[in-house]
Amino acid sequence: MRTPHVVVVMGVAGTGKTTIGPLLAARLGVPYAEGDDFHPQANISKMSAGTPLDDEDRWPWLDAIGTWAHGRAGLGGVVSSSALKRAYRDRLRAAAPGVVFVHLTGERALIEERMRQRQGHFMPTALLDSQFATLQPLQPDEAGVAVDVSGTPEEITARAMAALDALDQ
Repeated sequence: MRTPHVVVVMGVAGTGKTTIGPLLAARLGVPYAEGDDFHPQANISKMSAGTPLDDEDRWPWLDAIGTWAHGRAGLGGVVSSSALKRAYRDRLRAAAPGVVFVHLTGERALIEERMRQRQGHFMPTALLDSQFATLQPLQPDEAGVAVDVSGTPEEITARAMAALDALDQ
């Protein structure tokens, strides 16, 4: 990528946003922000109890991520956010118009297996179905790329870098 974009690494829980985001940031030479850190405690408690968030829960979280992304405009950065609905991405773009999305995609079985293997995360696998039901993939008019999550983190990051580089062509 020639310009320092702010990249939002998006996807359902378990796709590897927290793994790929820092690797991508390192390759781009920009800071990384963990999207989960922007959640208020009430959201974390709700998800920990197995209750999906609703839009009212998500708006303040998205606004906080959008504020961070806006502050990185022209400087570049990578932040993770599920950004499952178009309306959520539109809200992020309203705060930070130049954001570019990297949508991590993959087979449900692979994602569920990865979720089962991770430790200490508040998102239970029981919420995966609600995440897939909510997901609205990137549309052709949205700045971003879809990247398959099969393979190693390094392979996924390399695919993401190649796809982002192609956006700048």
